[in-house]
Amino acid sequence: MSDILAVQLGSLRLANPIITASGTFGYGVEYADFMDVSRLGGISVKGISLEPRVGNPPPRVCETPGGMLNSIGLANIGYDAFVDRTMPVLRQMGATVIVNIYGTSHDEFAQLARRFDTVEGVAALEVNISCPNVKEGGIHFGVSGKSASGVTRAVREVTSLPVIVKLSPEALDLPDIGKAVQDAGADAISMINTFRGMSIDVETRKPRLGAVMGGLSGPAIRPLAVRMVYQVYQAVNIPIIGMGGIACLRDVLEFFLAGASAVQVGTANFTDPTIAVKIVDELEEYCVARGIRPADLVGKVEVGEAK
Repeated sequence: MSDILAVQLGSLRLANPIITASGTFGYGVEYADFMDVSRLGGISVKGISLEPRVGNPPPRVCETPGGMLNSIGLANIGYDAFVDRTMPVLRQMGATVIVNIYGTSHDEFAQLARRFDTVEGVAALEVNISCPNVKEGGIHFGVSGKSASGVTRAVREVTSLPVIVKLSPEALDLPDIGKAVQDAGADAISMINTFRGMSIDVETRKPRLGAVMGGLSGPAIRPLAVRMVYQVYQAVNIPIIGMGGIACLRDVLEFFLAGASAVQVGTANFTDPTIAVKIVDELEEYCVARGIRPADLVGKVEVGEAK
């Protein structure tokens, strides 16, 4: 692969702008049989908390028109097991690792950030202030500028790693949240997380998810995600990593034009485990044929307005 796809996200340089989204690609090691994960721009691993979490009761996923609902509840192996067992494998694989971190308080986020600061092979932290599937933390930090900036500042003060803050689509004023985390020291923004949704089995008259509600993802939310990336791009001066229903190269280009400097591929990984690396190849072919870089497309949608 040439360096034509290389992108700079603050202090984080990636070989290409295609990242797999947290919660849709496991810890990365699970996909080694399907692809060379070192060819991806990065892997945003399954959200990591200080202690292991069992997550929400099953059923945890169900299909919906144009997507899926999930209510995993941030089940994960916890910091110690991830660092001791998973990171050595990811280093051996040559993966660019973005660690998604989750806490229920400013202090928990800060503790995780401080600990990961010295872990070999961690390229950046993605601060999850937007998960809709937990009762504490998650989306509660992402719906106001004050709470979002508080978490961001707590993380920024204790780590030298690039800090990416993952935003919730349920914030009333998403551009305001974007500005708040930028001012608090975020190097980049990732957006959007899932929308809260619900599905009911009409035969049993019971919710199809054990936790009743879950996060809606997939192509059904893509137009909403593109709109939100466009709006936040007008308000901030830090890079945006866009996500929401990306399933092909055309989707990636749409996010670039709306203002994203990189993208995360999520739900599509479940239908084709190799989709992300296929998109890398297609994007390289597209850029080489036109003599351009991804950065040349960022924010270039023609709507008669200037940033």
